[in-house]
Amino acid sequence: MFSPEGPSLRELVVQALSSVEHGYDLLAPKFDHTPFRTPDDILESVAAALGRLGPVDDGLDLCCGTGAGTEVLARVCRRSVTGVDFSARMLAEAARHGRAEGPRVHLVRADARTLPFASAFDLVVSFGAFGHFLPRELPGLFRQVRAVLRPGGRFAFPVLAPPRPSGPGFWMLLGFDAVMRVRNAVWRPPFVMYYRAFRLGAVLDGLERAGFGAELHALPEFGRRADGSPRARLVVARRLP
Repeated sequence: MFSPEGPSLRELVVQALSSVEHGYDLLAPKFDHTPFRTPDDILESVAAALGRLGPVDDGLDLCCGTGAGTEVLARVCRRSVTGVDFSARMLAEAARHGRAEGPRVHLVRADARTLPFASAFDLVVSFGAFGHFLPRELPGLFRQVRAVLRPGGRFAFPVLAPPRPSGPGFWMLLGFDAVMRVRNAVWRPPFVMYYRAFRLGAVLDGLERAGFGAELHALPEFGRRADGSPRARLVVARRLP
């Protein structure tokens, strides 16, 4: 499915009926051949935007998966890069495809809700992972990120403009979320993956409550919608005193 190297429909079904951690352990060897991996054009755009913000010493890729975002950090961090994920096999894939140059890269297995660091980073990034957290979990996640940042450190992640109700993308995401809610109501363990639960307004409010001052930077490579709003933005939240 998706490509000759990607997972079959049967493999995706088995993954979807597993826990999030075990599901990604199963998917890890073929993850980079699925649409679930952050596309290269988003990674390149974010790398360029982070570069304009200036170099940093130490960075953390939150929920790093197979390491696509970790490579982005390696381009802007002068000293070290850390990738953290709770799937052992995703980390193994990240290590297998790791860079041979640039800052020293550390891969750590841990849950993003209980990070084993303290004021260790100048920059935290995350790509496409927030759908795996329920809305009520985000305030705690943001507090964890704040705790691992040094004073003045930044938390950055891309957000795409939601599809319009008049387009097929809106109904595809709505249908996917509905299927996942039914699945989690009748099957255990739950598999948390909701595309429409991450609302920008609520996220900005949650960041402010967690002690961040957030700015939105348009990612110009993706252009603008008919109403003039950017199709993609980079949220940059600075840790406040």
